[in-house]
Amino acid sequence: MEAARPPSWWIWLAAWPVTAVFVLSNAATPLYQLWQREIGFSKGTSTVVFAFYIVGLLGSLLVSGLTSDRLGRKPVLLPALALGVAACLIFATATTVPALIVARLFSGVAVGAVVSGGMAAVTDLAGPGRERTAALIASCAMVFGAGLGPLLAGVLSETASAPTVTVFVVETVLLTTAFITVLRMPLPGRPAAGPGPWVRLPSVPHGARMQLALGIAVFAPGITATSFVLSLGPSLLTGLLGTSSRITAGAMAFAMFLSATVVQLSVRRLGRRTILVTGAVSTVIAMLTLVAAVRAASVPVLIAAALLAGAGQGSGQLGGLSLLNSTVPPHRLAEANAALNVGGYVPAGILPVSVGYLSDAAGLTTATTVFATVLTAFAVMGGLLVLATRHRAPGHG
Repeated sequence: MEAARPPSWWIWLAAWPVTAVFVLSNAATPLYQLWQREIGFSKGTSTVVFAFYIVGLLGSLLVSGLTSDRLGRKPVLLPALALGVAACLIFATATTVPALIVARLFSGVAVGAVVSGGMAAVTDLAGPGRERTAALIASCAMVFGAGLGPLLAGVLSETASAPTVTVFVVETVLLTTAFITVLRMPLPGRPAAGPGPWVRLPSVPHGARMQLALGIAVFAPGITATSFVLSLGPSLLTGLLGTSSRITAGAMAFAMFLSATVVQLSVRRLGRRTILVTGAVSTVIAMLTLVAAVRAASVPVLIAAALLAGAGQGSGQLGGLSLLNSTVPPHRLAEANAALNVGGYVPAGILPVSVGYLSDAAGLTTATTVFATVLTAFAVMGGLLVLATRHRAPGHG
């Protein structure tokens, strides 16, 4: 006898842990300049701190997707949320670069678990026939949380008497509510552990490999563009505006991810490959605009580049998730989500760090131009791959 489907509102509530963890993922963005002043480190070091988040996330993705599919969503999500709370504690009391690195590492591990198991949980609760709706809700929850984090941190750090402590106390409360939500989720049971290693590079069934490749081809350049804005955006604002306002830095990051959310809602009824092409084009235009912004020293143009970068990530993410949701069976979905994010976050970790050190040596304008040129090439290749397979690959709806 088929189990009763959970109430539809559970689809939305299941997305809350995704939002709460992604608030943590970017809450540190406006605070880097505060820590730079208090602790003392370069732009290159700040991108290394940022990159340890990627290291933790990628390490987590090697384990969490497969574990979530084998043991269930809760055994992965609950420890991840607890680790997020530990990261908040370290952030709130950090006085050294190693402490920031550990906190970012913990944050990455938590996000890696939630981006695979948490987003799959939304699809589990949606059930058959509502895969596209689940992909949209999970993807919007991710980018909304990613944008809310820096805005919340920027405002609180400028207005509260104990900036970093206040920011991460608030985030601890959000994670606690997410923990309670996961405990109450009416998730279906999972199959027993299958054969094979527990730690491996995430993969998808043979029939879904093209869908994964197409998703990565567009999602990777998009999330690399937004990672650049998160890691070096405050430095660009300081150079262009002559201000170290954390509210301004947080607001720009929020606007970028709000753009990602709005774009996803706008294109949700389009074909999946049309969504991916939209993402590739947005990322290309974002990079051209970014070069124009730094060369003209224009803050409005920089904000436009951030909005376009958000649109590129949002479309690439939604298109990739939708393709996987339509072709990957539920018992492999968390691993498939992990595979998509591994493909996206590897360049998102490497390129911004390289640019951070290049900017210390050659200047931020030159480094940004090199970054934009490289990423434009990747985005163009991704868009061409989607167009080349548009009429012959499965899952084109």
